[in-house]
Amino acid sequence: MGGFFGVASQQDCVFDLFFGIDYHSHLGTRRGGMAVFGEKGFNRAIHNIENAPFRTKFDKDVSEMKGHFGIGCISDYEPQPLIVRSHHGTYAITTVGKLNNSSQLLQQLFDQGHSHFMEQSGGEINATELVAALINQKENLIEGIRYALEVVDGSLSLLLMNQAGLYAARDRYGRTPVVIGKKEDAFCISMEDFAYRNLGYSDYKELGPGEIAVVTDRNCITMVKPGEKMKICTFLWVYYGYPASSYEGMNVEQMRYNCGKKMAKRDDVKPDIVAGVPDSGVPHAIGYANESGVPFSRPFIKYTPTWPRSFMPTIQSKRDLIAKMKLLPVENLIKNKRMVLIDDSIVRGTQLRETVEFLYRSGAKEVHVRPACPPILYGCKYLNFSRSTSDMDLFSRRVIARLENGNVTEEALREYADPESERYATMVEEMRKEQKFTSLRFNRLDDMLDATGLEHEKLCTYCWDGRE
Repeated sequence: MGGFFGVASQQDCVFDLFFGIDYHSHLGTRRGGMAVFGEKGFNRAIHNIENAPFRTKFDKDVSEMKGHFGIGCISDYEPQPLIVRSHHGTYAITTVGKLNNSSQLLQQLFDQGHSHFMEQSGGEINATELVAALINQKENLIEGIRYALEVVDGSLSLLLMNQAGLYAARDRYGRTPVVIGKKEDAFCISMEDFAYRNLGYSDYKELGPGEIAVVTDRNCITMVKPGEKMKICTFLWVYYGYPASSYEGMNVEQMRYNCGKKMAKRDDVKPDIVAGVPDSGVPHAIGYANESGVPFSRPFIKYTPTWPRSFMPTIQSKRDLIAKMKLLPVENLIKNKRMVLIDDSIVRGTQLRETVEFLYRSGAKEVHVRPACPPILYGCKYLNFSRSTSDMDLFSRRVIARLENGNVTEEALREYADPESERYATMVEEMRKEQKFTSLRFNRLDDMLDATGLEHEKLCTYCWDGRE
C-alpha cells in the first residue's frame, strides 16, 4: 500500500521527517525515501528496505540532510520521492494509490508529445513519474494536481514539495486518509495521525475527498474544497491501519473491538478460550472475549525480532514460509483446548490453514475460525490489498469456481456475497472442509461496517461485494 509524511518547519525539519516516515513502516516493504529543500536546494535519498528497517537505512542520510521543507514515503512498489523539473519549476513528489488506467494515460501523454519516461519499477513505468507528467499538463500545480486526481482510475493521494512549501492532495473519493498536524513552529502532513503525536504535533485537520491544500511553516490553506462523495477503504480499520490510528474519527483498535463484539453476539459455540492471530487478529479477539465472557488467551506468539512482517519478503512462497516460521506455539495453552481463532481476513488461505494445522499438532481439541471480515470475492482495485494477477488467487473465488464448474457469473457472485443465501452457506462449508477447521463463520458485512461508526455509503466494500 505505502504511506507518506511531510513537514514544513521554521526550524530544520529532518528529525521530524525521519521519524514521521518511519512511523509508516507497517504500510510498505520495498522502498523508503526522503527529500528535503533547504538553502542548498533539493536533497534526496532512496533505499531498499526489504532486508533492513527504514531507520537503519536512512541513519546516515539524516545526519547529512538539512532543510525547512521535507517529504518522504514508505513504498510497496516504486522508488520515490522523485525530483521533477518542469515548466512549474523543480519539485519533489511522492504518491500513494493504484493506477488502473496507466497504459491509457501513457498513450495519451505520448500522443500529446511527451517523449519518454526515465523511471522503471518492476518493468513498468514508475507510477509517481506518470502522475508528475499528468500534473505537468496544466498551467499551474493546483490545476495539475486536480487534473491528475480526476483522470486516474483507481486511487491517488500525493505530496508535492517545491521552494514555496508543500502541496497535499487526498484521493478524490478519500480512499486513503491525509491529515494535517500542527505545532508552534511547524505543520506536518501524514497518512497516519499517530505518526506526529510523539513529535509534538496536535491534530489540525483531516483533508476531505479530493481536497488540495498548500502547507507552509506558518499556515495551511485549502486550494480545492473537498467533494461530497467518500469511499474510504474499510480494510484500513480491519487490517492495514496501526492500532493507534484513527480515520474519520474512528480509532482502529476500537473498531476491531467492535468487530469482535458483533461476531460474539452472533456465535453459538462454547469454546474454552478465544485467541487472535497476531497482530491484527488480536484486538478482534479481545472484543469477542469481552462480549462473550470466554477467556482471551495467547496460545501462540509471533517472533518479531527478525521476522516483523507477515508479507515480507514480497515473493508469495517465501512469505508463506516466513509466516509459518515466526509463529511459536505455547503448548500448555493449546493442549485439549476448544478455541475460537480470529484472524483479520482470509485472502489466499495458505497462512491460516498452516496456523490451524500447527494448533492441532500442538494438541488443540477444536479450532473454530472466525475471520473479522466477510469472504473476499474481488481483488482490490484501489489500494493493492490482496494484490494479485487474478481473482483466482483468492481462496473464496477458487472455491466458487469449483462449485460453479468454472462458469462464475456476476449474478452468482452477488448470491455468494449474501450471508442469507444457500450459495453463501455452501461456499463457507466448502472452505471449512478444505481448511479442516472445526467450524468457520465470517463476520457479516453489515456488522463490520457498523463497527466503524460511519455511514455505510462512505465505506468502500468492493473486495467483498463488488460495489464501486
